[in-house]
Amino acid sequence: MAVLQKKESVPLVGTWELVSATTIEKDTTFSTFDSTHKMIKIINDTHFAFLNHAVAPPKDSSNAFSGGGGTYTLVDSNYTEHLDYFIDKAWENNKFEFVVKFSGDTLIQKGIEKVEKLGVDRIIIEKYKRVTK
Repeated sequence: MAVLQKKESVPLVGTWELVSATTIEKDTTFSTFDSTHKMIKIINDTHFAFLNHAVAPPKDSSNAFSGGGGTYTLVDSNYTEHLDYFIDKAWENNKFEFVVKFSGDTLIQKGIEKVEKLGVDRIIIEKYKRVTK
């Protein structure tokens, strides 16, 4: 009788909640973390998705929700997202390269966010706390 071995999951796989976000544009560094919103990133063996919404949304139609996702590759600590879906189509079909590291239950990703047609070219650093594996 063959024994099935469970595929070892990479530490990246799971659900992560954003706890800090910093952007560096030219020579200016600033926080882009918004405590009035909650964002999670869900990563499986092949895809990622992120969801972002207001913690206390207004009761009118101005309630904003954002989400996106796609495929990714991970080679050592080099994590590349291929954004296939996003609320703003101008961001789609772009790749974003990061270096990831883990510190306990914290995922830190740092890399370049560049979308030429929008004039976006900046470094972002995001920290996430693990919600589930």
